[in-house]
Amino acid sequence: MSDQPNVLIVCTDHWPGSLFGVAGHPVIQTPTLDQLARNGCRFPRAYSECPVCIPARRTLMTGTTTRTHGDREFAETLRMPDLPTIAQTFRDAGYQAFAAGKLHVYPQRDRIGFDDVILHEEGRAQFDAVDDYELFLGDQGYAGRMFAHGMNNNDYLNRPWHLPEHCHVTNWTTQQMARLIQRRDPTKPGFYYLSYCHPHPPLTPLPCYAEMYRELEPDEPFIGSWAEDLDALPFALQTRRNSWDGFTEEQIRSARRAFYGMCTHIDHQLRIVLGTLREERLLDNTIICFTSDHGDMLGNHQQWAKRLYYENSAQVPMILVGTANDDRVGHHRVDDRLVGWQDVMPTLLDLTGVEIPDSVEGRSMVGENTRPYLYGEVGNGATATRMMHDGRHKLIYYPVGNCAQLFDLENDPNELTDLIGQPAYSGVEDDLKQRLSEELYGGDEAWVQEGHFVGLPDQAYTPGPNRGLTGQRGSHWPVPPQTGEGDVLKLS
Repeated sequence: MSDQPNVLIVCTDHWPGSLFGVAGHPVIQTPTLDQLARNGCRFPRAYSECPVCIPARRTLMTGTTTRTHGDREFAETLRMPDLPTIAQTFRDAGYQAFAAGKLHVYPQRDRIGFDDVILHEEGRAQFDAVDDYELFLGDQGYAGRMFAHGMNNNDYLNRPWHLPEHCHVTNWTTQQMARLIQRRDPTKPGFYYLSYCHPHPPLTPLPCYAEMYRELEPDEPFIGSWAEDLDALPFALQTRRNSWDGFTEEQIRSARRAFYGMCTHIDHQLRIVLGTLREERLLDNTIICFTSDHGDMLGNHQQWAKRLYYENSAQVPMILVGTANDDRVGHHRVDDRLVGWQDVMPTLLDLTGVEIPDSVEGRSMVGENTRPYLYGEVGNGATATRMMHDGRHKLIYYPVGNCAQLFDLENDPNELTDLIGQPAYSGVEDDLKQRLSEELYGGDEAWVQEGHFVGLPDQAYTPGPNRGLTGQRGSHWPVPPQTGEGDVLKLS
């Protein structure tokens, strides 16, 4: 039996860093994750440098920034950069490496260093890959029924799950990971990547979780004074209104209930994976990291989904559990240092004693080398957004209209008051703007002239049609027709 520590990364999609009971959330039920946090260390100042699925996962897998790995947008057909991945680095050190769930790379069957990937890619048939979850549904007699519930990957309509419980993708992903652990080579340590696609919509909780949250009144969205007038928002925020403008209070409560139900479902299923590790006598020698590629605004500040640097979108869960008696991680700890997704790879390599590749830009979260600032970037052109964070203060910049916002998270954790231009914060504003200007590249440098941000000319927002219902999926049996080379359907 190997004495080298095993590693389990649990990654979700769309999970805000505040959605834990242990973090003080008044409604969410997360008993398993709350106990994991007590078993190790929670990092409440953890952020996704680019809070959208593909760029974030490139950062996680390479330990590099968006500038290095090449995607700050959502490049669905961009190959992984020629950099060592976390999976390949562990394999080179003698580990077996397996993944189950969502990988979100191109081509989809690129294993990026894993020995094997049991794949679910949320119905992206246009990329010519066989999806293992859809094969499973076919074997169960439900071929093409994944989206028969009629809900959408990119909006917040919701209803209970429509197939038997064991056919839910959360259950399937859990079972696949448990089986990978059971089928391991006992002479080698294991690196396991468990990647749940929820609580990312479609919001289709199992009926039992829908019932659970019908008994619990969801918290109401908070709206900052700067966000009350939708027509006065920066252009980049205006362009997001098409899909959910006009939600009623009941629709918002319904979406939150369904979303929370998806989270609790994952929390409960995670117990099966932990139980498998325990029964295989691996738990005390396994390092666990729970995180998410980004969060979800869930109606806060009248916004939904991701691609934003407000807390609900950019601040992500980061729970780290060491092996038994490893005081580098400890237990019942909360570490307020500023961390990003680029830090996951060097942290796990550090804890296992595996050499960190020179290409890695992140820092170990258990060392003394903390960072004073974190830069974030998402998008290009009219919807581009940039962030500079010093651990307490956050500057968000929208180039169109030359709009900057400043928040003091220590005194205003919900970002209700924009402090830009306030004399008491002029020093902080100047410092963060200077730091931000030093990070700009790829044409963004033109936003600064003679040492001052000038941005881009403002634009008027004009709503357009939503003919595809924000990327609605259809029947997947027979398999949908493929698009031609260079003509890829945009489905996030």
